[in-house]
Amino acid sequence: MKTTARITEWRRRKLKHLVSDAERAFFAENGYIERRDLLPEADFRALVAEVEALKAPAREMREGRAVTRRIPLTPDVLAYSPMLRSFLRSEKWTGPIRYAGGFNVEPVLSIQTIFGEPTAKPGEKDPQTELHMDTFHSTAKAWFFLYDVSEDEGPFTYVAGSHKLTKRRLAWQKRMSVLASQRQGGGAFRIPATWLKRLDLPEPTKFSVPANTLVVGDTFGFHARGKSVRKSVRVELYASQRPNPFLPFINLDSAWLPFVSGRKEVISWYFSDWLARLGFQRVIWRPVGEVSARETLVDRP
Repeated sequence: MKTTARITEWRRRKLKHLVSDAERAFFAENGYIERRDLLPEADFRALVAEVEALKAPAREMREGRAVTRRIPLTPDVLAYSPMLRSFLRSEKWTGPIRYAGGFNVEPVLSIQTIFGEPTAKPGEKDPQTELHMDTFHSTAKAWFFLYDVSEDEGPFTYVAGSHKLTKRRLAWQKRMSVLASQRQGGGAFRIPATWLKRLDLPEPTKFSVPANTLVVGDTFGFHARGKSVRKSVRVELYASQRPNPFLPFINLDSAWLPFVSGRKEVISWYFSDWLARLGFQRVIWRPVGEVSARETLVDRP
């Protein structure tokens, strides 16, 4: 963890020109960057209209009663979406993601829709609503919210400063890793909100934000999806960046390979499908055909 943190900071220094001095200082202290009114109003409305008119192949994943839908922004989709294509190439969008992730590479891109519902039974609990870290090193995720997000619609939640390798965080991490090795668990460790004070951390920040807001977070820090108290639909442009954390190179990108650029999400799904057919894992992201971002869910097992 200490090694990857040092390498990440070295790479970020190489990319400091992508964000302002104020944003760098804020990110170092809090672990996220927030930009409101990212686009001029006319451009934003044109982009939203383009997303609403778009129908493309998608996949969905159910966790508890919540369903996540992703429409990968492949070259085929962007060929008919000039506003989206232009936005995804702009530094307003790419700069904070590349800086937070510490890599000057193309992230995984999609239109993401979260269909939220209140939890009805104990067995239907959405694990994404528990504060957690993604893995043992810094990773970047981004959400550009296309509609207003209210506090009761499952907003993104982040514990400011939880990305830092403090002595208490390292001690907690060591304890969790030992427990995980004993029970053969994974590395996306959960932490109860009541434990935050033990790590000298504040209460989580809930991003109940207006449309046209970009949030980029280091998801080594503790984060979660807020709980929905009613049926809700949250639509955003979503990106994630998670290359090998030990790489010192900022520009080494698999998108240079033929047919990879714009298809990283789709390629990962193909590999998952192949492993599922061989019986090594279950199908997580199920294909649902061509749909729009806000199209009503169809009952599925």
